[in-house]
Amino acid sequence: MKYNVLQMSGSAQAGSYPPELAAKSEGRGPAGSSEANGMRRYNWLPYAIIAALLVEIYYRIAGKLIYDWYTIPDYSHGFLVPVFAGYLIWDKRKALSATPVQQTWRGISLIVCAIILLILGVYGVELFTTRMSFILLMGGLIWTFFGSRMLRELRFPLLVLILAIPIPAIIFNHITFPLQLLASRIASDILPMLGVPVLQEGNVIQLPVMKLEVAEACSGIRSLMSLFALAIFYGYFLERTTSRRTILALASIPIAVAANVVRIVGTGLCVQYWDPDKALGFFHEFSGWVMFVISLCCLYLVHKLMQLTSPTTGQKA
Repeated sequence: MKYNVLQMSGSAQAGSYPPELAAKSEGRGPAGSSEANGMRRYNWLPYAIIAALLVEIYYRIAGKLIYDWYTIPDYSHGFLVPVFAGYLIWDKRKALSATPVQQTWRGISLIVCAIILLILGVYGVELFTTRMSFILLMGGLIWTFFGSRMLRELRFPLLVLILAIPIPAIIFNHITFPLQLLASRIASDILPMLGVPVLQEGNVIQLPVMKLEVAEACSGIRSLMSLFALAIFYGYFLERTTSRRTILALASIPIAVAANVVRIVGTGLCVQYWDPDKALGFFHEFSGWVMFVISLCCLYLVHKLMQLTSPTTGQKA
């Protein structure tokens, strides 16, 4: 009975206070509410400042990269890569929202490395390093503000962006020239079987009618880069395990090389038995598109063969 009296008197005493004081004492007053709303309102400010700095630093680099996508046929697939990376992030939105945010200073080391790489690229006039510094910097910012677990969740979308960056010329030349020689040698071995005598000198195939030069544009690097990127996209959507996606991506390399050899052999046959001008003009351009479509079909067949030989029921990696 005494407890009830005290409880009632306490509530009556609280009721005797003005509403503003009572609400303030419970932390629900207008001042406390506005302060909390103000803090929430300015939570985005650091991220906005960082985004503005990134735009200021990288907008010229990004503009030149987009220009390269438009003007360099070998990297015309670059327009698709950011879209695919954005889809990867959207596809993982549930996992990202469930990942706890754990801010850490460890990500500063990655940010410092990215800044050093950016400075070296700017003063060394090397576009590849400046563009790679952006991916490294994004990884460092994610690590710093959201934690290592968030970085682990976003590592694949970040790595995919590398597909959109043209490789340095010195590496590019070390890839294209061996491809030119390989395609020339295989085509020179196949053409005599089809009744066309040839004499190979490096990347030049001497036909009875004329010389056929396997130039850099005919090395197959263009279809190789595009097919490799599309194989990664294809594997992500239609395969469940990382190992099978890797096999699909690697299978695109011999497929692209073989398709380029078939294209050169077809050009040689057209030069010998049809019209050299038409063979090096219409047929050469048209066959490039046809062989790329055939390469995609071959990639699909490789995938089907993988499913037949070792079907999987695992969950999506």
